[in-house]
Amino acid sequence: MASRAIGTVSRGIRAPIIREGDHLAEIVVNSVLEAADGNFTINDRDIIGVTEAVVARAQGNYASTDDIAADIKAKYGDHTIGVIFPILSRNRFAICLRGIARGAKKIVLMLSYPSDEVGNHLVDLDALDEKGINPWEDVLTEKQYRELFGENKHPFTGVDYVEYYSSLIQQEGAQVEIIFANQATTILKYTKHVLCCDIHSRQRSKRLLTAAGAQTVYGLDEILTSPIENSGYNSDFGLLGSNKATETTIKLFPRDCDKFVYTVQKMMKERTGKTVEVMVYGDGAFKDPVGKIWELADPVVSPGYTEGLIGMPNELKLKYLADNQFKDLCGDELKNAMTEYIHKKSANLKGTMETQGTTPRRLTDLIGSLCDLTSGSGDKGTPIIYIQGYFDNYAD
Repeated sequence: MASRAIGTVSRGIRAPIIREGDHLAEIVVNSVLEAADGNFTINDRDIIGVTEAVVARAQGNYASTDDIAADIKAKYGDHTIGVIFPILSRNRFAICLRGIARGAKKIVLMLSYPSDEVGNHLVDLDALDEKGINPWEDVLTEKQYRELFGENKHPFTGVDYVEYYSSLIQQEGAQVEIIFANQATTILKYTKHVLCCDIHSRQRSKRLLTAAGAQTVYGLDEILTSPIENSGYNSDFGLLGSNKATETTIKLFPRDCDKFVYTVQKMMKERTGKTVEVMVYGDGAFKDPVGKIWELADPVVSPGYTEGLIGMPNELKLKYLADNQFKDLCGDELKNAMTEYIHKKSANLKGTMETQGTTPRRLTDLIGSLCDLTSGSGDKGTPIIYIQGYFDNYAD
């Protein structure tokens, strides 16, 4: 029997423009089957990825800046709010900041430096060294920041985020004071009422603030966890994972993703007889080496996935085997030895030399990153990704 010459294949699947109220599971299944017709065969353990954006859109999971303002007002009253560690993003945070400012009288905005949590830089590291600034100890006012570093525009967007966020807060009728610091508890010198806007370090920030005597502490994940009147909401992640929809509305991270993925899996089984895995994916977990930006601005790569995607890869490093155990073999003898070794590999290879250099990450993070890179973030029009051969290996 001839060897199969193709391994993992990731395909972008075109779909109609999704609107609120659409039966998304049915659209996903129909789109995949239409694409497969005459082009590829549906197999067990194929993977369907659906971008979180269309899941949230079909759910109508939207909220307005007024909704955000109402929740902020209810939680903080008239107290000065310390808004700490936001990411620098027009799409991700600016619209949320409008709502926060609308619900506040004064905001002390504390920006991390030299960069935000996901790598958007306010200051070049070499400039810090040149000026003798230690970002872990030194707290800068906006005036000091300008005197030391002047105007710093984002290399990709051309936005001066210090000026942009300051003016945005003032446009919403709130006073603003900006400081630059990297210790969460620094904000307590200005106010005891804090909103933690960091994503992946938020639990630590909240813990440190509470221990240090903060009176009111919430994270973005605790804003809009329930509806304001008829607004969208996310009980798990609040505002985290949200995106700008219009100048006054945001699209929240989708809800009930587990229910959705199992619905798609069941429908595919009914239509094809095959059991495919299904996941909802957001940002991939990877870093841009030029802009130094870590892509993951969502709280998780995947907010929902079927059971077959739980776990981590259990893979051998072929080049290690070729250079060590089988260094004296070649040709069919080498191929047969490799194949047999893979067939007999342990169900848990963790910590063994044969795995060194493999990728120790969760399957959902790896596959979600592949989906995100395949679909892109622009006008490809492929919100569904179909992946085949991901669980195959050299011996299959």
